[in-house]
Amino acid sequence: MALVNEHFLKLPGNYLFADIAKRVNAYKLSHPKERVISLGIGDVTQPLCPAVIEAMHKAVEEMATKATFHGYGPERGYDFLREAILKNDFLPRGIHLDANEIFINDGAKSDTANIQELLRWDNSIGVTDPIYPVYTDSNAMIGRAGLFSEGRWSSVTYFPCTEENDFIPALPDRRVDMIYLCYPNNPTGTVLSKEELRKWVNYALHNDAIIFYDAAYEAYITDDSIPHSIYEIKGARKCAIEFRSYSKTAGFTGIRCGYTVIPKELTAARLDDESRINLNQLWDRRQSTKFNGTSYVSQRAAEAIYTPEGKQQVRETIGYYMENARIMRETLVKLGFKVYGGENAPYLWVKTSPGTDSWKMFDELLYSCAVVSTPGVGFGPSGEGYFRLTSFGDRDNVLEAMERISRWVKR
Repeated sequence: MALVNEHFLKLPGNYLFADIAKRVNAYKLSHPKERVISLGIGDVTQPLCPAVIEAMHKAVEEMATKATFHGYGPERGYDFLREAILKNDFLPRGIHLDANEIFINDGAKSDTANIQELLRWDNSIGVTDPIYPVYTDSNAMIGRAGLFSEGRWSSVTYFPCTEENDFIPALPDRRVDMIYLCYPNNPTGTVLSKEELRKWVNYALHNDAIIFYDAAYEAYITDDSIPHSIYEIKGARKCAIEFRSYSKTAGFTGIRCGYTVIPKELTAARLDDESRINLNQLWDRRQSTKFNGTSYVSQRAAEAIYTPEGKQQVRETIGYYMENARIMRETLVKLGFKVYGGENAPYLWVKTSPGTDSWKMFDELLYSCAVVSTPGVGFGPSGEGYFRLTSFGDRDNVLEAMERISRWVKR
């Protein structure tokens, strides 16, 4: 008799964005003449930049000729992309990595979910709260998160990030083995200074813990004092894995490409003896078994963003989205909302109207303005009383959405 993995049954009924889609579809059925503007799901709207398109066309042409055709690629990724990453993302910041410490993936979401496979099911985990739900849900699937009740997982340690602590998580007062940090943060759009990040690195080193550091939005940082990589902090190579994504950096949500950095110094203990296991080698073994590599076309597309033309074009696209963020932030502040984020990240974290919970605010914006947001409580218990907006919309839609919200607030 085949038995189901019952840990899957502990997950909430639907993934957050599936719940949002159901509510939006119900609204559209009852209001067929209304044009809904989505500022909720963080999908990009601007087309791929010309340098990327040119590289993809060239790569497709190569696939049409026997002499230049590419089949299975290396599981770690092609050397041309990994070398470009080293020279452009890390060396300018004084970070020296080896190409074999970089693993190209099909988008950071996959690796941030799968990386937990490297560690025993009974390791303790901690997450900033609110947080991207993939981190906790993927751990729940293996039985590490406990039971879900009233918006919390019973075996997860939460590090609240709230208005009261300036959205800076406090170190846990007990040992936590696996720590998830995402900065610039999704969903709050807030950042962590080098001083604060150093505290987490020191904690991990002292407690033999591992930090899973999601830097998917580092390209949106405008403040020069904010770290783009956890490896800017001394000692992080011994305790941290970093994830990067081209999805929001270069509009690759439909292309699927990113990368994971696992330093060779990073090890984990064994239960039965004092030996340590190299996690770079272990992840390579895992990938060789479960992953056949990111497509050649996608990797050539990613390589193109590091050319002089590609860099300029990507900066222009990011500038477009950050101008959207500025428009949204200024409008909402003028309307009396408390707004966080939107300065070093493409997300705005907005306090709901007094006495209004997150889902009620979602419904009010949808039914009064035909604007889709994301309820903050969907990201964790500390998200209650907030909603998230993304700046990835088309400019005309962003302007119209702000006008609709303005009319609603002022009526």
